[in-house]
Amino acid sequence: MKTFFASMALTLMALAATLPKAATAQQVSPDSVWIQVAAHASLTEAQGRASSLAAQLPDVSGYALGGGWYGVVLGPYSRADAERALQVYRREGNIPRDSFIAFGRNLGQQFWPQGATSANVGVTTLPATIATETAQVDTSTAQPVPTPQVPDETPAQARRSERALTADERKALQIALKAAGFYNSAIDGSFGRGTRASMNDWQAANGYELTGILTTRQRQALLDEYNAPLISVGMAEMTNASAGISMQIPAREVGFSRYEPPFAHFDAKGDIGARVLLISQPGDQRTLFGLYDILQTLEIVPLVGPRERGNDSFTIEGRGNGIVSFTQASLKNGEIKGFTLIWPAGDENRRSRVLTEMQSSFARLDGVLDPAAGGDAQQSIDLLAGLQIRQPRMSRSGFYVDAQGTVLTTSDVVANCTRLTLDHDYPAELQHNDAANGLAVLRPTTPLAPMALAEFSASTPRLQSEVAVSGFSYEGLLGAPSLTWGTLADIKSLDGNSGVARLELPAQPGDVGGPVLDGTGAVLGMLLPQKIGAQQLPQGVSFAANAEAIRLTLSEAGVTASDRGADATTLSNAAMNRVVNGMTVLVSCWN
Repeated sequence: MKTFFASMALTLMALAATLPKAATAQQVSPDSVWIQVAAHASLTEAQGRASSLAAQLPDVSGYALGGGWYGVVLGPYSRADAERALQVYRREGNIPRDSFIAFGRNLGQQFWPQGATSANVGVTTLPATIATETAQVDTSTAQPVPTPQVPDETPAQARRSERALTADERKALQIALKAAGFYNSAIDGSFGRGTRASMNDWQAANGYELTGILTTRQRQALLDEYNAPLISVGMAEMTNASAGISMQIPAREVGFSRYEPPFAHFDAKGDIGARVLLISQPGDQRTLFGLYDILQTLEIVPLVGPRERGNDSFTIEGRGNGIVSFTQASLKNGEIKGFTLIWPAGDENRRSRVLTEMQSSFARLDGVLDPAAGGDAQQSIDLLAGLQIRQPRMSRSGFYVDAQGTVLTTSDVVANCTRLTLDHDYPAELQHNDAANGLAVLRPTTPLAPMALAEFSASTPRLQSEVAVSGFSYEGLLGAPSLTWGTLADIKSLDGNSGVARLELPAQPGDVGGPVLDGTGAVLGMLLPQKIGAQQLPQGVSFAANAEAIRLTLSEAGVTASDRGADATTLSNAAMNRVVNGMTVLVSCWN
C-alpha cells in the first residue's frame, strides 16, 4: 500500500508540473495556513467584502467554504507568520476580533481576486511593517506570545511520541482520519494495518514523507483540520450556575442575553446568526410533555423534521424558513434541563459538528432557573418566554357539516399549506377541493364531535331578508366567532351565476368560509372572499356560495347535507349565538 501511494504521489507530482494550477487553496504547501476574516452566505457580499479589504491589506483572497458559504482570507502564510499577522491585524483593528487560522483543506474554489486562474504555491512573506510591529507585541505582557511551532520528528521519534498518547487521543486521530475520508474501520484506538494505511494515505495527500506514522506536527495539523469548524465558531466551555447547566457552546457566535424562564437566551453576536437556548425548570412528566408541545408552536421550531418523545426525555429537529433547530430535554430528579441550537440552513457540516460537541459536553449541575427570573421582560400575546409564537400563514372560517367533524371552508385557505388545523389544535386533511366554486371540504385526522351541525335551508330565501354570517372576523384573535348582520341583495351574482348570492354585509377577511344563515339558523350559503381574481368588491358588498352549490360539492366529497325543517322558528339572539358557536370553526393554514 505504501509503495502504491508513493508511486501514485510521484506520478501526480510529475503530471501537475505540466498543467496549469487550479484555483483552489489545497495546492499550497501543507504547512501553509490562512487567516479567515469573514464568511458570507452570498457570493456578491463576499466579493464586496474582499474588494474593500484588498484596498487596505495585502494578500486578500476568497474561496468557497462549502454549504453555500464563501470565505474571505489573508495568506497563505507559514503557521508562525499567520499567528503574528493575526495578532497585529487584530490589535490594529484591521480585521475582526473573531478572525481565525484556516486550513487549505477547508477552502474550495477561488472566487477572489476575480478572474483568478491559479493559486500561489508558496507561502506569502509578511509585510515588513508587520514583522517590525510583532517584535514589539511579543515583548508586551498585554499580548500573548505565539506558541512556537513544534519541530518535526524522525519516524523513530514520531513512534515514541505516539506511544505517549492516551486511548482517547488515539481514537481522536482515527475519527479525524475517517472524517477526512482516509479511514473506514472501527474507532478503537488501536493503530493496526488499516490505521497505518490511512495515515500513509493522508501523508501522501498532504505532501508529507510516506511513513505511516504521524509526527507530532502532522497529528496537530490533522486535528486542526478536523476541528476547524469548531475553531471557527470559538467552541468553549460555558457554565451557567442559574440554569444549573455546563456545556460547550459556540462562544464566538452567541452570547448570554437574558433569562425568561424556562429559557436562558444566548443571542447571536457573530456573522452566522446562530442562537442557543438553555432549558431549565422544575417539573414532572406532565411538565415535560407540556414543554414538548409548546416548543412546537414556536417559530424557532419549523414544522418539518423528526421528533421523538419518551417517558423522561424528548428531541425535536425542525428544518424550514432558512433555519435548522435541534432541541433536547430530559427529566431527572424533578428537574427538566436541555438546550436548543438554532443554526442557519446551508451550513450543515459546521452545524452538525457544533451540535455533537454540545451534546457530548452537556452536564447537569445543582439547581434550576428561578421561575421568577426575567419578570421585567417584554410581554406580548405573540411571545412565549421571549420567543415568537408561530403564526399561521392564513386563518379563515369554516363550519361543521357532519357528526364526524367534516368541515366546509373556502378554497383560498387550503392552498400551498404544510399543515391544516381546526381551532389550532386539531390537524385536518383536504378531502375535496372545488376550486371553481371556491369550496373545500376538510376531514379531521381524528374524528371530532361537534356541538352543532349545519342544517341547510330547503327553500329559496326572500330578497332583502335579514341574514347573518358567523366567522372569526379577526382570524382567531378574539377566540370565538362573531355574528355580522346584513341583507340578501340578490340570489345571483353580478354576472348571473345562480350558484352565488349577493349580500349587503360588511364582512372581514377572517369571516370568509363562515356560514351565512337566516333568522331560523338555517344555512343559506358560505361567505366567499372579497377579492375574486384581480377584482376587489366594493365596501359592504359580499358574495356567498348558495346552499344548492354547497350540497353538490358535499355530495362529490361523499358527505350528505342535512336540511332544516320547514316549520323552524326564528331564533333569539342568545339561541342563534349558541348554534353558531357550536358550528363555526377556525381553519388555519401553516407553513
